[in-house]
Amino acid sequence: MAGHSQFKNIMHRKGRQDAQKSKLFGKLAREITVSAKLGTPDPAMNPRLRAAVVAARQENMPKDNIERAIKKAIGGEGENYDEIRYEGYGPGGVAVIVEALTDNRNRAASDIRSYFTKSGGNLGETGSVAFMFDRIGLIEYDSSAASDDAMLDAAIEAGADDVISGENGHEVYASPDNLREVAKALEAKFGEPRKAALTWKPQNTVAVDDETGEKLLKLMDLLNEHDDVQNVFANFEISDALMAKMGG
Repeated sequence: MAGHSQFKNIMHRKGRQDAQKSKLFGKLAREITVSAKLGTPDPAMNPRLRAAVVAARQENMPKDNIERAIKKAIGGEGENYDEIRYEGYGPGGVAVIVEALTDNRNRAASDIRSYFTKSGGNLGETGSVAFMFDRIGLIEYDSSAASDDAMLDAAIEAGADDVISGENGHEVYASPDNLREVAKALEAKFGEPRKAALTWKPQNTVAVDDETGEKLLKLMDLLNEHDDVQNVFANFEISDALMAKMGG
């Protein structure tokens, strides 16, 4: 399994304290407000907003919080956030992409650069590692939503490019242009997905030793804890033993 997926599972297993949940809700609300500002405030007509609302529901964010975040955009309230993508190399030469929404570019850049430096990596220019990833649409369902064959058949019929099914569920991949139509077709058959969004998928992954893996996971932790950071992607693999240790 690719490093970014492993890390997601590790974070999920750790469970979230109330403070972490509050921080997460803040990030989700920020994405909802920005998505609503950039398009229409109707999730049915705005694919990015729809994805943001789905993500919020999956984290059990209260309906009132979701509606409040959308109303902020309609009323023109709140800060104006810039979308920025940071790229760099972490320990072991692992490629890392960081997506952020910030109201202070200088603060965000300074903080993220220091995280990379302290971990033994370095922040690069935009485009320095993105060529090692594919920008694609990802739709995720729990295993219980459908059998592997049923999901594969429905995804192919909907125009998806690839399906990977395993113990963690179904991952359906589609081109960015086709994501909305594939997601709508699958939702009509299997209900709301647990995720439907654009993502960065590594073309290849790098296996790292446990010492490097620990440093990388600490860097991922630091980045994900930052208020401005929305998503982090990387192209590494860690051992099952380290995964169990960090997720225990």
